[in-house]
Amino acid sequence: MDSHNSLAPIAAILLLLLLSNAPCEAQLSPTFYDSTCPNALSTIRTSIRTSIARERRMAASLIRLHFHDCFVQGCDASILLDDTSSITGEKNAGPNSGSVRGYEVIDAAKMEVEKVCPGIVSCADILAVAARDASDYVNGPTWTVKLGRRDSTTASRSLAESNLPRFTDDLSTLISTFSGKGFSTKDMVALSGAHTIGQAQCFTFRDRIYNNGSNIDAGFASTRRRGCPNSGGNGNLAALDLVTPNSFDNNYYKNLIQKKGLLPSDQVLFNGGSTDSIVTDYSNNPSTFKADFASAMVKMGDITPLTGQNGIVRRICSAVN
Repeated sequence: MDSHNSLAPIAAILLLLLLSNAPCEAQLSPTFYDSTCPNALSTIRTSIRTSIARERRMAASLIRLHFHDCFVQGCDASILLDDTSSITGEKNAGPNSGSVRGYEVIDAAKMEVEKVCPGIVSCADILAVAARDASDYVNGPTWTVKLGRRDSTTASRSLAESNLPRFTDDLSTLISTFSGKGFSTKDMVALSGAHTIGQAQCFTFRDRIYNNGSNIDAGFASTRRRGCPNSGGNGNLAALDLVTPNSFDNNYYKNLIQKKGLLPSDQVLFNGGSTDSIVTDYSNNPSTFKADFASAMVKMGDITPLTGQNGIVRRICSAVN
């Protein structure tokens, strides 16, 4: 009997065994918790809606929290980790310190989910679902959230300092920053439309309302100076959208065309540059804006998640198990 022929079936079996044990990259899926925690999404939704009903501004804060998480190490809930002797967290990084909010809202949602299915639903997924539910609550777009992210055991203050966009960024910097995370220029302009809700602190727009005579409406600047003195009052708040501050609509883009963008990084989107046409399109077509915003948010949720055996499911979102 030919020895090669007799060994062939054994080799085939060994190959099958080897392939069956090879790691496969787990994919995010909207149905990830259907069997393990079927009430996860409804539990999160109830908790998030309760928090926003208490303070409508929280809707904007939760969308921003998800965004600031995903831009640093991917969507892994690293932003939620408190500092420890071994972790220098992201909460106190420049773009986050004193401005990112909603940690307690995510903690509350996690607590409710832990009651119905302990140790199953990640904090990273709760952040992603909370952003969608927040948008929906204030009449913004909704989208199907893919699930199955796991939580990091690390955080990076240095990456938060370098990866997150800043309110002083010019257009080319914004395009480059978002491109580095896989977003097109149109995605970037659509995501900026989240500034149709929420508020900003005086120090972020002081220079624009006092020292910018060319691309700001004079009446708008005068109105904003009333609540933001030339010195002091750094934390005084102003609505990013003066017209409809609590509704998710396309007025943000109409404001830009009228030179009424609050932050420098807002107005650069309509200032004679390559994104003027996108802003004009969104100002005229609210349904296009909302569809593009939803698509970009799905894309954001896909930024390098931890899946499969990578990462953990934290029991408490602010600490490693």
